[in-house]
Amino acid sequence: MKNRLKVLRAERDWSQGDLAERLQVSRQSVNAIETGKYDPSLPLAFRIADLFGLSIEEIFHRD
Repeated sequence: MKNRLKVLRAERDWSQGDLAERLQVSRQSVNAIETGKYDPSLPLAFRIADLFGLSIEEIFHRD
């Protein structure tokens, strides 16, 4: 699964650590999601979408 997380984070000038803190996950988790090594749980995907004010589908999409 691909995602726009890195772009959305950069648009807000947030570091991976900043985003991790807002999502209450580790910086390593943010990195793994951004690089496609880890797909977030559904509750985490909803938290990400809510944080950016977008739908899950606007952030995550199939390869």
